[in-house]
Amino acid sequence: MPEVLPLSGMADAEPDLSTFENKSGLAEDMKFLASMPELCDVTFLVGETREPVCAVKAVLAARSRVFQKMLYQAPSPQRKKEPPPRENKLRLFLKRSSEPLLNLQNAAQQPPGQQHQTLIIEEFEPDVFRQLIEYIHTGCVTLQPRTLLGVMNAADYYGLEELRRACGGFVQCCINVDTVCALLASAERYIQYKCTKSLVQKVLEFVDEHGNEVLNLGSFTLLPQHVVRLILAREELRADEFTKFQAALMWSKKYCDSNQNTPLKEVIGNFLEYIQFHKIPANVLMREVHPLGIVPYSIIMNALAFQTQEVWTPESSLPTPVE
Repeated sequence: MPEVLPLSGMADAEPDLSTFENKSGLAEDMKFLASMPELCDVTFLVGETREPVCAVKAVLAARSRVFQKMLYQAPSPQRKKEPPPRENKLRLFLKRSSEPLLNLQNAAQQPPGQQHQTLIIEEFEPDVFRQLIEYIHTGCVTLQPRTLLGVMNAADYYGLEELRRACGGFVQCCINVDTVCALLASAERYIQYKCTKSLVQKVLEFVDEHGNEVLNLGSFTLLPQHVVRLILAREELRADEFTKFQAALMWSKKYCDSNQNTPLKEVIGNFLEYIQFHKIPANVLMREVHPLGIVPYSIIMNALAFQTQEVWTPESSLPTPVE
């Protein structure tokens, strides 16, 4: 006689078909929804170029309390100023009595919760804000080093804690020689936000460890001048002085290409104080640096004099005692 399995055994043996999930399909549909302006009820004009980014207000409000307050919370009513005493009383009465009627008619034509809104967002770049909106609608986003800092600060600004933590974790694995300059360049745009400080510190520590590699990158010329000065001035920077000079020269030439009325000597002069020329070998100074004519002669002579003083000491000039 065949053995009869208990009900619990049958339940364990068979898959539970009562619950079906299709999260990837839902994410794709929500992404399509946000990409269709006619299906959205709010348009953000983002950045200096005012690029349009569409979204669904209900989705934004459900995912972010900041957006909920921004889109649905009515502004506090302002106190009306008292009319001047000389105004005609009858005209004032008619004006006051007609205001509620006009307000009701406008409200009926454009319900606050249903009308299409257009808002200006100046705090973030279009690519950053577009990634934020994609995450809010779909629950997923592909993080990129170029926009990482912006997305992290936007997530913090709009109260999306899980996305902010994800960005913080991605930082640990995305800092490398290829991305370090892009991360530093984006920090300039978001320097006023609190998430920027911790990320910049991690990036600068990486720069210190890989100084010669970073200074030789072509993307180093894309950094703002004050960031270049910050890097060259760091005592922890592991880079030889001639490499520092070459990096400053490369950045200055790039700057002069875009600002042709500015002399190269004037631009590179902003960095010379951070380069210890006395640590550059004398033959390199005379063969590679001096012929360029952009480093003051006094700096080169002082560096050579320092090296000569190090080689010649009073002890070395004494005759060797004969035993």
